[in-house]
Amino acid sequence: MAKVVVVTSGKGGVGKTTSSAAFATGLAQRGKKTVVIDFDVGLRNLDLIMGVERRVVFDIVNVIQGEAKLNQALIRDKRVDTLAILPASQTRDKDALTKDGVAGIIEELSKDYDYILCDSPAGIEKGALLALYFADEAIVVTNPEVSSVRDSDRILGVLQSKSKRAEEKKDAVKEHLLVTRYDPARVERGEMLKLEDIREILAIPLLGVVPESESVLRASNTGTPVILDAESVAGQAYADSVARFLGEERPHRFLDPEKKGLFKRLFGGRAA
Repeated sequence: MAKVVVVTSGKGGVGKTTSSAAFATGLAQRGKKTVVIDFDVGLRNLDLIMGVERRVVFDIVNVIQGEAKLNQALIRDKRVDTLAILPASQTRDKDALTKDGVAGIIEELSKDYDYILCDSPAGIEKGALLALYFADEAIVVTNPEVSSVRDSDRILGVLQSKSKRAEEKKDAVKEHLLVTRYDPARVERGEMLKLEDIREILAIPLLGVVPESESVLRASNTGTPVILDAESVAGQAYADSVARFLGEERPHRFLDPEKKGLFKRLFGGRAA
């Protein structure tokens, strides 16, 4: 039976889709059969970041409405053979998603995959609620700023009250904290929240810290999940996070402003 993992946050622009692409790719690299689903109906960015936008023929709404079979809508990744993508619709309304329709897709995917990652839209509208409803685990993505952390705290409340596990009074959704766009130098100057403050506010286990990095934008623009850039600090941070997710012990790197300064000197400008 597949494990359903939602990648979520309360605020937009924090790196959910980048993180979904990186995590799905990282799990697949480790031999886990993984599928990542874009729940952001109407916007649809996962296919761009995964570099499969030209291969989209059918999407999740087509499957739910019986216009295509699930296998017709799934896009197999050409770089990692254990990875597939189910894109969102760019032209439909979020109301096209239904709980029964999503349940059917997850049930069918569970027969063939180890992990089903759900890339949630920001906020708590219908697409986001459906993305988290079936979750066994949640990766809560936040930036080190007050509004992002506050919105993530709100999402934790939703996970604890509106998930299927909460409704059925099963064990709670297992929560993980992923801090993105972290800049140690700015934290030191008081321009960003300290990691300790974020952890104290949200009170969930820290999965990883991804430093601010130009490689994230570069990867997105080229349709390559940043985790495949093993030379970049962001790619390495995501790889460490995937390892921790799978139960491995990994030290948290890239938290020291002196080390960030070293990367600047080595690569020029910002850390790669």
